[in-house]
Amino acid sequence: MKVLLLLLLPVILLSVSCNKILDKEPTDFIQPGNYYNSEQDLNFALAGTYDPLGSDYLYASGLWFQFGICNDESFYPNTANSFSAPMFYQFDYTNPFVSGLWEQCYIGIERANLLIANINRPVMDEQRRQIILGEALFLRGFYHFLLVSNYGGVPLKLTPTSDINSVNIPKDSARKVYEQVLIDMKAAETKVAKATVIGHASRISQTTVQGMLARVCLYMAGYPLQDQSKYAEALSWAQKVRNSGEHGLITAFDATVTNNSGYGQVFVNQSRDIYDVKESMWEADFYMNAQNTAFNEGGRLGTYQIACQNLDTGFASGNIRTTIKLYNLYKAGDLRRDWSIAPFSYTSTATTATRVYYAATNIIGRESGKWRRYTEPSSFPKQQYKTGTNFPILRYSDVLLMLAEAENEVNGATAEAYDAINRVRRRGYGLPVDQPNATADLPAGLSQTAFRQQVYDERARELCFEALRRPDLIRWGLFKQTMDAMVTEINASNATVTNKSRWILGYTTAASSPRYTLLPIPALEININKAITQNPGW
Repeated sequence: MKVLLLLLLPVILLSVSCNKILDKEPTDFIQPGNYYNSEQDLNFALAGTYDPLGSDYLYASGLWFQFGICNDESFYPNTANSFSAPMFYQFDYTNPFVSGLWEQCYIGIERANLLIANINRPVMDEQRRQIILGEALFLRGFYHFLLVSNYGGVPLKLTPTSDINSVNIPKDSARKVYEQVLIDMKAAETKVAKATVIGHASRISQTTVQGMLARVCLYMAGYPLQDQSKYAEALSWAQKVRNSGEHGLITAFDATVTNNSGYGQVFVNQSRDIYDVKESMWEADFYMNAQNTAFNEGGRLGTYQIACQNLDTGFASGNIRTTIKLYNLYKAGDLRRDWSIAPFSYTSTATTATRVYYAATNIIGRESGKWRRYTEPSSFPKQQYKTGTNFPILRYSDVLLMLAEAENEVNGATAEAYDAINRVRRRGYGLPVDQPNATADLPAGLSQTAFRQQVYDERARELCFEALRRPDLIRWGLFKQTMDAMVTEINASNATVTNKSRWILGYTTAASSPRYTLLPIPALEININKAITQNPGW
C-alpha cells in the first residue's frame, strides 16, 4: 500500500496440524499484552488489517480475475489449460483461490478483532482513537461481507481467538452474517473521517461506509435472502453519499492518452498512482517500483489486459476477453466502449510493439482495455507480472447506479432515478453531467420493468471488469439464464470452431448446476472444522 505504512502486526497463525507436538510458550510473535501500547501501535495494527485486501486471493487478482470473469461481459480464452481454474468454472473445494479467499478474509477479521479488543490500551487523542476503531469495525464487516456473498452462511467471528484448539465452529446463517455486517458498518459510519479530510482512497471514509452499506443492502434485497425491505435502506445510504457533496464524476482527462475521456481518466489515475477521491472512493492500494528494494506490493491489473510481449510498452497476457453482448451494449457516441474494450491489439516481440486495429466485424475476443500498461508512470520501471495499479473497490458512479436501482425498486422510474443514471451516461458520452442531453439520456416514461433492465445494462457498461458482474447476476436471479444465453451467443459468432468449443466450457459448466452461485467451503476448513457443513452440490 502506498499511503498506509505496511509494517504489519505480527499475528497468531492458527494451526492444528501439530496437535501439541510442541507444548511450550511461542516466541515468534508479539503477545497482545506487549503491543497496542501507543497510537503508532494502533496505526500499525490497522495497516495490518487493511493488508489482506492486497492479497492475490482478493484484489490483487482473485476477485476480479479468477472469480470475476466468465459472465456476459468477459471470458477466459485459454481453457485448453488443464489446471483447476475458477476462470472457467473448472474447480472444486481444493482450489487454492477458493481456500485463499476464505483464509485471507479470516486473517483480516482476526486482525480487526485484536485491534478492537485492545483499542483502549494507549493514552491518545480520543477522536483519533475512534477513527481507528471505526475503520477496524468496517473492515471486520467488509471481510464478513466478502465471505457471505461468496460462500453463503459462514462462521461469524467477533472476538480474537483465545484457544487455537477451538476449531469446531458451525456456520451462522447468511442472514445472521449479513445483519452483523450491517451492525459493524453502521457503527463505523459515525466514527470514521470524511473523504475530503483523508484526501486519498486508501482508507475508509464516512461516505465510503455509506456507499458500501448501500451495496450490502442491495445484496440482501436480492437472491438468496430476497429481503425487499432492504431496497429502501439501500436508497437511503446512497442518497447520503450523493447529498454529502463530497463526490462527483471525473470529467477532465489527459487527451494525449489514446481513446481517453473522463471515464478513461479514472483508470489512468489508478495506474499513475493519482488519487481523486471525488470519484474513486475506495481503492485497494498497490506499489511496485523496480528501483525500490525495501518495499513492493504488486497487483495484476494491466497484466491480464492488452496482450503484449514488450515490457517497455507493458507486458500482458490478454486473458480477459470481451463478449459480443458487452460490445453491443454501448451505443453510438458512448466513449466508454473503446476504453473498456481495446479497439486494437499488439503485434509485439520482447523489444517492439505495434498497434493493430480491429476490423469492425471482429468483435468477440477483443481484450479488456480498462487498465493499460502504457499509462503507467515512467518513474516506476515496469515489471512483467505485477503492477502498482490500484483496484477500485467503490466508485461514485457505482453509488449513483445503486441509487437509481434502489429508487426504481421503491418508487418506480422517478425523476430521481433518471437523474442518477443519466449523470453516469452523460459522462460516458463525454458530455456535461448536469445538463440533459437527448443522445445520452434514457427515454422518458419507462416502466419500472424497463428501467430495471436499463440499470442491468448500465452497470455492465460502466462497471465491467470490476468484480461486480457475477454477484450482480446472482443477486438479480439472472445467473443461469445469462450463462445459457452466452453459449448461444458464442456458438452463433464468427469465432473459429476450435475457439467456440473452448470458450463455452465455462458457461456450460456454470449453467449446469445451481451450486455455482456459491463457492464451496474450502477443503482445509472441512477437514479441520468438524462442525461445518459443505455447501449444496459440492
